Amino acid sequence: MRNTLTKPERLNRKKIIEKLFAGGARSFSLFPLRVVYMPADGLQVPASMMVSVSKRRFKQSVRRNRVKRQIREAYRKNKHILVTALEGGPVRVAVAFLYLSDDLLPSSLIEERMQTALHRISENLLRQP
Repeated sequence: MRNTLTKPERLNRKKIIEKLFAGGARSFSLFPLRVVYMPADGLQVPASMMVSVSKRRFKQSVRRNRVKRQIREAYRKNKHILVTALEGGPVRVAVAFLYLSDDLLPSSLIEERMQTALHRISENLLRQP
């Protein structure tokens, strides 16, 4: 599997994003990330993701963009955990990663939490009937 993050893997459909945050989606927190996910129909790829960093926490766009880059990079490197669990099944999933911390954290910590989050999502999706 190639470690890329293609356009279809980025969640940008307004209807799906609204459903994700309106309710009915599952979520959990692994500091500094809050993960919201739900099965979604109509996606081209097994897993589609989005990243959100609050402007209230980071006023400077340079810092916000840095955190978003760190999260996307951690997902890109470890998405195989989720994609291999979803392959072969009809389930497609939309995932949102929300950054909770007020501080900039090292990429290694974010990557470690991303791995744990992806494992947890894949376990929960496979456990569902």
